[in-house]
Amino acid sequence: MQQPRDFSVYGAVDLGARKAAAERAQRASQAGGPGEPGPDGGHVFDVTEATFETDVLERSRTVPVVMDLWAEWCGPCKQLSPILEKLAVEANGDWVLAKVDVDANPQLSAALQVQSIPMVVAVVGGQLVPGFLGALPEAQVRQWLGQLMQVAQQIGMPSAADAGGTDQQGGQPAGPGEAGPGADPLAQEGMAGGYQDPGLIEAQQAMERGDLDGAAAAFERMLEGDPGHPVAIQGLAQVNLFRRVNSYDEAAARRTAASGPDDVDAQLKVADLDLANGRIEEAFDRLLGVVRRTSGEDRNKARLHLIGLFDIFPPRDPRVARARATLSSLLF
Repeated sequence: MQQPRDFSVYGAVDLGARKAAAERAQRASQAGGPGEPGPDGGHVFDVTEATFETDVLERSRTVPVVMDLWAEWCGPCKQLSPILEKLAVEANGDWVLAKVDVDANPQLSAALQVQSIPMVVAVVGGQLVPGFLGALPEAQVRQWLGQLMQVAQQIGMPSAADAGGTDQQGGQPAGPGEAGPGADPLAQEGMAGGYQDPGLIEAQQAMERGDLDGAAAAFERMLEGDPGHPVAIQGLAQVNLFRRVNSYDEAAARRTAASGPDDVDAQLKVADLDLANGRIEEAFDRLLGVVRRTSGEDRNKARLHLIGLFDIFPPRDPRVARARATLSSLLF
């Protein structure tokens, strides 16, 4: 099935279908059926044409969004939907389930080229990932979800534990200029209420005296005990960037990269240098260019390096989201 890449939905909305869908949802809630707000942790939600951009496309830049396209009259949908809802709750935010009533959202259904339901697809990093048609048994749904999570891992999408839904400062996602290679992740943690972890104090003291190796060792010890610690991940990525850059001859690296666009190692060095100097989007674009024009081990090397640079920023930084979406389109 050929899948569209642009999901923008335009034109008039079928208000009658919307009204009918709302009435069905209300009846289901009163009856304790589908649509009832339950103990799903917000991992299962309804989507309309009006909310698609925010609830699916934007959300897919930080977590895979599985779309369940269904209708009230569809018997197989009533077999599949409970399976998807159960697995979404079980996943606890590693992916989320967006339910689309095709009768209430005909233009969205047309944009997704829905020809038969139930239909399941996913959106990862703003890109559509093909799914399946029909009511599959739970074991096969689990198998497909496993493949979906591999796609998410390929583009370096953070897990639910890493993303946490907010940035390090406990508020809205960081905007341009709010965090970068020059921003101290420990200071950000301090803004959230002070840091008492001895490992963070040790890393901070090492950074203050210019001991990058000592700071890295402190972060690494923290990650041994808590592999998903967001401040330690960000801090270690930042320290490792500066350790690498300190070993480079910048002029030589830039000459080599300019004369050899296919020299992957030279391109990685210049991306590091650009990032360390605050040219964040230039660094990301350079590595995306390497991914675009290479294959095999060279492509994978550039991909992994780019994902490592993503770790320097809060998971929901918009520059990372844009680069991750482009990486997804290049890989899949």
